[in-house]
Amino acid sequence: PNTIAVRNIGQMEFPMAAQIEAVSAAGPLGDIQRYDHGPMTIQGGALRTYPFDPVVDSVQVLLKTDGRPLNARIELLQGPNNNKQVIELYTEDGLDRPFFAILETPGSGNVVRIVNSATVEFPLTCSIGAYKMGSKDSFEEMQPVISGYGSNNGDFRAY
Repeated sequence: PNTIAVRNIGQMEFPMAAQIEAVSAAGPLGDIQRYDHGPMTIQGGALRTYPFDPVVDSVQVLLKTDGRPLNARIELLQGPNNNKQVIELYTEDGLDRPFFAILETPGSGNVVRIVNSATVEFPLTCSIGAYKMGSKDSFEEMQPVISGYGSNNGDFRAY
């Protein structure tokens, strides 16, 4: 039997929701052409950054190894060194148990940073790409929402 542990190490005021699903053998590995960047090898101790356009609403990330342990950190940044989301993961066999996730990326200036936390003897392979594209047409729609209200030609509406 396999066990997956999901922990929220944040404060009690910041709850989270997680969903875990089993996928078929073809799953995310079957259609590798849909990834913008991949597959790319990241050596142990190294990191790679992947910037995305503001029209990208979510990205998909696939991490795997050649059967060795997978020890990595996935960070969603918005702006310089401004972590919005961090995932730390470990699996003892990255070939039998690869990691696949979809990260929501609202707003502009989103960068996904993949850090291989393992030593140099344990490289990983990363494939990453846009999952869902938005329909933001104007510059105003791409700006982050600072307050709860926005203006559209003088008509105020709630977001």
